[in-house]
Amino acid sequence: MAAPRLEAGMFLQDVLFCIFVPAVKLERRFALSDALYFLKTGVESIVDDQVTQRFSSEELASWNLLTRTNHNFRYISLRLTVIWGLGVLVRYGVLFPLRITLAVIGLSWLVIGTSLVGLLPESSAKRWLSELVHLTCYRICARGLSATVQYHNKENRPQKGGICVANHTTPIDVVILANDGCYAMVGQIHGGLLGVIQRSMVRSCPHVWFERSEMRDRHAVTSRLRAHVAARTKLPILIFPEGTCINNTSVMMFKKGSFEIGGTIHPVAIKYDPRFGDAFWNSSKYNMVSYLLRMMTSWAIVVNVWYLPPMTIQEDEDAAQFASRVKSAIADQGGLLDLAWDGGLKRAKVKESFREEQQKMYSCFIVGHGGPESSA
Repeated sequence: MAAPRLEAGMFLQDVLFCIFVPAVKLERRFALSDALYFLKTGVESIVDDQVTQRFSSEELASWNLLTRTNHNFRYISLRLTVIWGLGVLVRYGVLFPLRITLAVIGLSWLVIGTSLVGLLPESSAKRWLSELVHLTCYRICARGLSATVQYHNKENRPQKGGICVANHTTPIDVVILANDGCYAMVGQIHGGLLGVIQRSMVRSCPHVWFERSEMRDRHAVTSRLRAHVAARTKLPILIFPEGTCINNTSVMMFKKGSFEIGGTIHPVAIKYDPRFGDAFWNSSKYNMVSYLLRMMTSWAIVVNVWYLPPMTIQEDEDAAQFASRVKSAIADQGGLLDLAWDGGLKRAKVKESFREEQQKMYSCFIVGHGGPESSA
């Protein structure tokens, strides 16, 4: 993991700074107990921090007869072993062949269909055929995953010319949402199987793929998104502002770029039921093909989708505050933990500006309020 135990490192490294640097301006006598809050928080973060656990699969309260996570208990009882063996036979011998057949049909239809539609001149007929191809493909692929989806509040479904934002757990999020309507998608360029699918999709529909490390791509993406939103006849844009896959237990910081474009934001909350299969894609552990194989050998993909009422930026808000408000609404509806941490910490280090913000907050606790405990 690129940023292990992030909170622990920050708290323990900043304790001395928070305690001794503000000592010049202390308006009260320093007490040794002031350090206990920071030490306690640091130890808690070492034991179980809020960030790194979001980048690994969610722990289940009970075994779902899939993978064994506790290797100390390989054998519990004969009856449970027989049930598990029958489950393996059903999942791999019956369900998997059917699912792989449907997936091959769906993906082949997507690549071939979008390539053929892409040869047509720009017209309303081309847009209609493109939507038909995409919708048919996604519904076939959803059957290939045994996806059971419950859509709530359909009257709030994203409209053309709007921006749909949702929490991000897996590339399958796209299949789940597009199973109920077509979107113009925005995302990072990938290689392998996912890259082939991306290149075929963009031939018939104005999807926007970009390279995250290229600054020029960022400016071009922003310009294209503004133009897309301005055209009220185009499909709603689907964006995952977290920028990375989170294990569906929380919602992490939304990048503000998606909220600087303008237009109406249509929030969507997605919540998977881990009892039937782990939908989280740990991209540092599994490539796309191996991940899909894991999905196709699970029991099912059971998911709830909530369409939230449209939201617009308020006069007293900036883009970052608006993004935080939308994120909180999604987390509240989906029963997810609302975190202010950046999902980019999955691959990068903590920004210096964020460290300084934490240091100022701790200094304020000591100097202005007599310690965090007394300020509560």
